[in-house]
Amino acid sequence: MRTVERILDELKDMINSRKYSPLRSKLELLEPVDVAWLLGQLEPEERSPVFRLLPKEMAAEVFSELEADEQEQLIESFGDRELEFVLSGLYSDDATDLIEEMPANVVKRILKHTDPQKRAVINQLLKYPKDSAGSMMTTEFMDLKANMTVAQAFDRIRKVGLERETVYTCYVTDANRKLEGVITVLEMLMADGEDTVGELMNRNVIFFHTLDDQEQVARAFDKYGFLAFPIADGEGRLVGIVTVDDAMEVIEEENTEDIEKMAAILPTEKPYLKTGVFETFRSRIPWLLILMISATFTGRIIAGFEEALAAQAVLISFIPMLMDTAGNTGSQASVTIIRSLSLQELRFKDLFRVVWKEIRVAVLCGIALSVANFLKILLVDNLIFQAHVSVAVAAVVCVTLCLTVAVAKLVGCSLPMLAKKCKFDPAVMASPFITTIVDAIALLIYFAVALAVLKI
Repeated sequence: MRTVERILDELKDMINSRKYSPLRSKLELLEPVDVAWLLGQLEPEERSPVFRLLPKEMAAEVFSELEADEQEQLIESFGDRELEFVLSGLYSDDATDLIEEMPANVVKRILKHTDPQKRAVINQLLKYPKDSAGSMMTTEFMDLKANMTVAQAFDRIRKVGLERETVYTCYVTDANRKLEGVITVLEMLMADGEDTVGELMNRNVIFFHTLDDQEQVARAFDKYGFLAFPIADGEGRLVGIVTVDDAMEVIEEENTEDIEKMAAILPTEKPYLKTGVFETFRSRIPWLLILMISATFTGRIIAGFEEALAAQAVLISFIPMLMDTAGNTGSQASVTIIRSLSLQELRFKDLFRVVWKEIRVAVLCGIALSVANFLKILLVDNLIFQAHVSVAVAAVVCVTLCLTVAVAKLVGCSLPMLAKKCKFDPAVMASPFITTIVDAIALLIYFAVALAVLKI
């Protein structure tokens, strides 16, 4: 990216000095995604003239890499012929994504200047649920017939290959478009020209259905290392493919959404710097309000034990430490489980195995923290700060630590799995939510132990 950033300064100098021929030559040498980044750094009035300098074969690909607001600005600056040309170069999935991002008046103009065949494909893709495999697939795939010879297959690839998303992986279908097998260009290159595709193809095809969850499809790329997966409809007919670049976008979106939920933020699809202040406020305030109100419970718990605290005021000084430890312990467990659930490493049936493991971890953590805290009270609080904490109070704090760590681990590991079982996003059960629950539990345990041991 540093190299591209240096080019940005040259780009602006060329624009200011109107050196359009060298500018065009410079852009032709770059990757489309880098050109899109450069265009995104320009002012709107500079973006359109520079975009028009791009070679025709590069323009559509650069356009598909731009942010939605940048695409909208360019569309508004395009004439009808320019718009038709750019739209004709977009693959069906990119055109569908474009329409989903644009306001109604822009969508109307896009559909008006899209050829009828592509418009029908776009309308079909828009019917699939937003998070399904059908919504992310492209219909431009390379299909072959089993009775084709290798020579005939290459003739077809040369004829229509430029119109396909990828030609490396080819899919073999019958007369009814039913998926029969898969074959790669490498396998055909290594074969004799008279061999048939049916003899060479792999009949054990891993595929997904249009209504399968898009995250499941995206995770499969990491598992199998494929460049594309075929997508079939309910009758087993091949209707599209999902490529690895689309899968990477889905994984990035899902990970961003999980991180935002784990931080108690409503998910947003816009980049940070392109999200307005009020929009950022709206995404953050709901959970902040909920968590603030939920903190009332911890306040009421403390208020309910005012007499005990008055009798042993030193107990107050350990409340922040106990609550922080409870929250941190619960968060450690919840984040680990949420990550494992997203990677499909865990199922609900593993709940008891997870609980048993976390109990053993909690015992070790609880003992280690209690011993360290007991020594800290005797050596630091009493000797250095002259806090005069009795052994009985130190014992209360340490016993509370052990019990709190155990409960926090159990809550942290079980709530995400229960949420997944109930069809909720496990990421919701992350740090802020878990912390609020275990804070209240930690206080209840603390005062219960203090009342039992200190007789107050």
